Amino acid sequence: MDKMLYNFLKNTVLISATVFSLFSCKSKPKDKTADAPYTIPDSLLKTIDFDTAKMIQRMDAVTLTGMVDYNQDNVVRIYPQVSGNISNMRVMLGDYVKAGQVLGTIRSSDVADLNSSLINAQANLSLAKKSLDAAKSLFKSGLSSQTDLATAENNYQQAQSELNRVEQVLKINAVGGKTGDVSIIKAPISGFVVEKFVSNNTFIRSDNSNPLFTISDLKNVWVMANVYESSIQDVRKGDKAEVTTLAYPDRVFNGTISEVMNVLDPNSKVLKIKIVLPNTDYKLKPQMFTTVSVIQNEGGEALAIPSKSLVFDNSQYYVLIYKGKNDIKITPVSVGTTVGGYTYIKSGVQPGDVVIATQALLLYQELNG
Repeated sequence: MDKMLYNFLKNTVLISATVFSLFSCKSKPKDKTADAPYTIPDSLLKTIDFDTAKMIQRMDAVTLTGMVDYNQDNVVRIYPQVSGNISNMRVMLGDYVKAGQVLGTIRSSDVADLNSSLINAQANLSLAKKSLDAAKSLFKSGLSSQTDLATAENNYQQAQSELNRVEQVLKINAVGGKTGDVSIIKAPISGFVVEKFVSNNTFIRSDNSNPLFTISDLKNVWVMANVYESSIQDVRKGDKAEVTTLAYPDRVFNGTISEVMNVLDPNSKVLKIKIVLPNTDYKLKPQMFTTVSVIQNEGGEALAIPSKSLVFDNSQYYVLIYKGKNDIKITPVSVGTTVGGYTYIKSGVQPGDVVIATQALLLYQELNG
C-alpha cells in the first residue's frame, strides 16, 4: 500500500513538472526587434508633389460672399412682338443656340393682319404707279397741269413709303413678307438659353413684361460679391480677387475687381463689387454661390507653405517633412492666414524644409497606422 502511494505521488510530481515546463516555454517572451521605418512605395512616390517652406511676400485677404451672374453686357432677352399662341418650340432651358436659329413660332392674328396690310400696300403702290405714268403722259401732251403731276408723284411716294413700313414690320416679326399667320422667333446671338418662360400652346401678349427667352454667352461671367460697411475701406477697383465655389472647392478662379458700386443695395444693405472672369470651359454657372478673397499687400515677407500640404487632426494642424522615402516626420505647426493657395506658418517648420504637398492625408494615416 505504501509502495503504491509512493508511485502515485511520484507520477503526480513528474506530470506537474512537465506541465509547468511546457507553460514556461510558451510564456517565455520573444526578443523584439525595432520596427522598420515606413517607406513610401515607389508607385505612390510617383504621385506625390513636393514643395519647400519659403519666405514669400506677406499678403492678407478680405473674405466675401458672392454669386455668379450673367455678363449683363452680353445677354439678350427676347420679348414677343405680337400676341398669339406659342407653337413648334424647339429648344430647352440650358441648350446652346446659334445666332439666327429658330427657337419657336407664334401663330398670331396680328401677323395675318400685317400680311393683309402688305397685300393692300402692294396693290395701292401698283395703282399709284399707274396713275403716275398716266399723269406724266397727260402732262407731256399738255392735257394736265403741273399740279396734277405733282399730286400723282406724291401719291406714289406715299404708297411706296407705306409698303416699306409694312415690310419692315413683317421683317421685325420674322415673317419675311410671306402670307400666313406665323411669326418666327429666332436667336439674335449665339449662346445658352439661360431663361425660358414659355412652352407649346401658351398664349402670350405683345405687352407681356416677361421675356420669352434669355440668351447669354457664358464665355465670361460676372461674380457679384457683397461688401459689408465695415469692409468697404478694404476693397478697391483693380484689387486682385480669388474666387472659389462649392462645386469646385480645389479650383481657384483669378480675377480683379472691375467695378465698385457707389450705392448700397437697398434690400441687403451691402455694397456690390463686380469681378469679370473668363469661363471658356463653362464651369461657372449663373446663380452659383461663391467665396471671394480680395488680396491685399501688407508689405514684408513671412514663412509659408502650400495650403494643400496641411493635415488637420484633433484640433491641430500638421505637415509632413520629407527627408527621404523612409524618413518622413509628422510635425505640428501653428498657422496664420491663408492667401493665394499658401498658408503662413508661425512655428513648426523652417525655411528650406521640404514638405509633402499632395497625398499628405494618405501618408499621415499610414504613418499613424
